[in-house]
Formats: sequence, structure tokens, C-alpha cells
Amino acid sequence: MSNTPSGGTPVAATPLTRAVLEIDEYAAGLGWDQPARLFALVDTERLRAQEPSLSEQLGLEDGQETAALTPVEQDELPAGTALDEFLATIAWPDVVAGCALTVERLMLPPSAETSIPKGLTEKALTAWVAAHPERREVRMTVGVLRDGTRESAIRLREKDTSSEVLTGSDLVPGLAEALRATFEG
Repeated sequence: MSNTPSGGTPVAATPLTRAVLEIDEYAAGLGWDQPARLFALVDTERLRAQEPSLSEQLGLEDGQETAALTPVEQDELPAGTALDEFLATIAWPDVVAGCALTVERLMLPPSAETSIPKGLTEKALTAWVAAHPERREVRMTVGVLRDGTRESAIRLREKDTSSEVLTGSDLVPGLAEALRATFEG
């Protein structure tokens, strides 16, 4: 039995997990080699009540069963700015219940980490990882709520199907923490 209903997004236990998987599915539809994408996560019922025209534009009609959280894609991230530096500049309005980011990266298995040469610059390390025979291309989608709840989805390029997406709250802790920090202050 598949965990994917006829709509395409896998069945998930929490609203945050459903939102993260919805964003992963959206990013998958755009293909690979895409820039990072940032999303505000808003309470769907609050959005319907406070922004009816935006709700209509997003296809959130009254009476229609929808997810508890609606992802709203933000403007494109500025080119040439490090992701951590960009995230440090974000402040969300109160209407935003959480946020999510989808980003592609190269990853190595834990067994390869011991062979990383010491003293490499960030640029040299990136080149070393890109040339490593065990590297894997992944798309990571991480979402956090204001209360610190987090969820992640990881899709391997080599296993690019919805049924192969890994989910869990602690898969990408550094990125989750950086997203959570956008709600401080």
C-alpha cells in the first residue's frame, strides 16, 4: 500500500510534516539544479479570514478541506549571499506560524567524513566533496514553527520519487536551528 494519496503528497502525521512534504513535492516538480527557496508557513484558517484575496489566489476556497499550514513562497534569495548570512537578516511578522527552506547540497556518508583533509578552505572543501566518489546529491526541505517544532525531508537525486523521501525532525539540525533563529528578536 502506498503512503501517497491520489493528490500526490504523502500522508503525514502532523501539519508541519504535511507542509514540508508539500514543499518537497513542489520542488520536485521544478526539477533539480534549482536555487534555494524560502517559504512562510501560515495558519490556513487565519489566512482565509485575514487575507481572502490571497487565499483565493492560492486556491484556498471556503469549505474546501485544506492543510492546517499553507506554504507561501517568498522572493528569490539574493544571489551571492551565504545562506546563513541571509537567514540572519530575516524577521517574520506575527501572522507567520513557521518557515521552511528547500535547498540542494552534496552530502557524504558518515564513513567518508574521516577522510576529509584537514585545513581546507570552504571553497576547497566544496571542490573535494564534489569530486568524492561517494557523494550524493540531495534536496533538503526543513521546516520549523515558532515554538521550535521542526521537521525535515531529504530526497536523494538518485532515488527521486516521493516514496523514497526520508523524513524526521533531526535530519538537518543545523539548518533547522538557523531557521528557528529567524523567529528570535
